[in-house]
Amino acid sequence: MSFSWARIIGVLSICLLALVAAQDYYAILGVGKDASDKDIKSAYRQLSKKYHPDKNAGDEDAHHKFIEVGEAYEVLSDEKKRQIYDQYGADALRNGGPGGPGGPGGAHGGFGGGFGDPMDIFEQMFGGAHRGGNRGRPRGHNLEAREDITLKQYYQGTTLDFTLNLNDFCEHCHGSGSQDGKTTTCTQCQGQGVIIQVVRMGPMTQKMQQICGACQGKGQVIKNKCRRCKGAKVERKAKAFHVDIPAGAPRDFVDVKQGEADKSPDFDAGDVFIKFSESSRNNMGYRRRGVHLYRTEVLTLEEALKGGWKREIEFFDANKKVQLARKAGVPVKHGEVERIPHFGMPLLDRANAFGDLFVDYVVVMPQTMSARHVRDEL
Repeated sequence: MSFSWARIIGVLSICLLALVAAQDYYAILGVGKDASDKDIKSAYRQLSKKYHPDKNAGDEDAHHKFIEVGEAYEVLSDEKKRQIYDQYGADALRNGGPGGPGGPGGAHGGFGGGFGDPMDIFEQMFGGAHRGGNRGRPRGHNLEAREDITLKQYYQGTTLDFTLNLNDFCEHCHGSGSQDGKTTTCTQCQGQGVIIQVVRMGPMTQKMQQICGACQGKGQVIKNKCRRCKGAKVERKAKAFHVDIPAGAPRDFVDVKQGEADKSPDFDAGDVFIKFSESSRNNMGYRRRGVHLYRTEVLTLEEALKGGWKREIEFFDANKKVQLARKAGVPVKHGEVERIPHFGMPLLDRANAFGDLFVDYVVVMPQTMSARHVRDEL
């Protein structure tokens, strides 16, 4: 039986595409290449919960999936990284971008110089252990924590202390996952972390490598698992956080604790994003829009028509009072807005500077009114 080079290259292309799919970040998250940021985030949340070590203690397959999902999300959720990945593949990201080793213009030159050695292509994509490939250390997923604070706290600035239950190294086995601290070389891959498969196509023999399923690419296996973490290497611990919210912070204020998310010996910890939002309680009748404050003040018909009234209203700053007044004979229209300078939110970029307060007057009409009452009011 004879094979043409065109047919051989076609078969190799199919094999190559199959291998790429096995490492496809889109496939890992179960989304299409046209997926929106919202779709990617939703898929990541579902899968990270499904494979979270806290729900799968001792399950190394789930632990590996958890790492894969985090790595895929880190790339696809970043517009620049996703663009590089779509154009050049994962290896370009691991080696510092499309111009680095393994990317176009790098040490291996990509696909630009003809078909080349198929083994170079496979190792370039999957980080071959014997020919200079480098997968890099994976990064764990980021976490979000949400907290509500009052408008008064936004105005004055405040501090917040709280705890989160996160994964940390198991204290019993010090993160080894082993009861005696020992691991053994994987017999399936002989410690290489990858298995070489030989594919014969007519007169041609092709070698392809894939991650070892027995050790999940680590090259080592745990025989005697830690009794405390069941081989997961991590355990749940309460971790304390402290956040300083500056006076005048934006309503969507976010504090980032870098490298403070779930920890594991198998990946670098992600970040904790602490996102704040404004509570509707204890706002003292004030509303916020950007750097300005707003409130609604209700007047009786008599107050609106005759004037001659004064009000002192509590403010977020105990040393300041909002003074509202009208001289006798000075009316107020329904819907009239009064601007009070420097009674708004503190400005973050300017010391001792504030926005303004806008008071919206609402005139309440009486349910009944006699003719004499009308004459008196007029």
